[in-house]
Amino acid sequence: MTSLVSKTDDKTERKVNKAPQSTSNDNNEKSSTQTVDDGHSPKVQQLIDKLPGEHIEGGDKRAIIFRMVMSDHLCPFGLKSLDALKHAGYDIVDRHITNQDQNSLVKNTLGVETTPQTFIEGKRVGGNEELQVFLGNSEATSDDDTTYAPIIAIFSVTALMSLALCWALSVSVLSMQALMWFVALSMCVLAIKKLEDLESFTTGFLGYDLLARRVVRYGYVYPFLEAFAGIAMLADQPWLNPIAGIVALTIGLIGGVSVIKAVYIDKRELKCACVGGDSNVPLGAISLTENVMMVGMGSYMLIRALL
Repeated sequence: MTSLVSKTDDKTERKVNKAPQSTSNDNNEKSSTQTVDDGHSPKVQQLIDKLPGEHIEGGDKRAIIFRMVMSDHLCPFGLKSLDALKHAGYDIVDRHITNQDQNSLVKNTLGVETTPQTFIEGKRVGGNEELQVFLGNSEATSDDDTTYAPIIAIFSVTALMSLALCWALSVSVLSMQALMWFVALSMCVLAIKKLEDLESFTTGFLGYDLLARRVVRYGYVYPFLEAFAGIAMLADQPWLNPIAGIVALTIGLIGGVSVIKAVYIDKRELKCACVGGDSNVPLGAISLTENVMMVGMGSYMLIRALL
């Protein structure tokens, strides 16, 4: 543990079932203890006696939790663990780690690297992630697991935003205007996600985009082009529409061809950079959908400008 926030909060969710390789934040001395997995251990009872806290009455099942409750830091994972135990009806011995000395004491005594730590019916479950899995609130995950959650969330919210605009401006939800709002808003949000970490995005984007592989700087420009096209669509100005149409059509075509080649021709399994470089969204149909939307709306805007 090198710092309270970076290790205790950001990495609390990691597995801690093996014996620790390092110990306290303060002295970095090696722990001479193995991981304590027995909640009936005298060491655990000593911690219960030494640390402040409270007894939260519940059902017949008993849980013990050691979590950070400091004047300048309240561990969010500890709060999540406590909330999950309450909702599961456990009788809880809630022990508070109120300073760094107590934090080192708990970790050295239990032989773990992070807190919170929870014991249920005498057996150590682990941190918040392990507890949520134990209680059936979530499934065990790894850094390599794929998910469509980010893109589903974005498209769902932008669809609702489009419906709200239709309602406010008395526009039919089945109109082309409603579709244009949806595509434009989706492009803007996706551009924001890419711009959150431009370096990370370009790293993932260079893995499959054909133009970016030849002209690396295109990867850095792409999110700005996508944002411009989305904003211009929302502005819906006659002089701006042809430009937005050309930009959307161009980047959409390049992106679509790149995805088809990488996924359906080369059969590569890649992560999509469409929602940022740190996502676990798989490259495939969802990525292609983004590009098809841009091609379709770009073509529509160009045709409308020419008529």
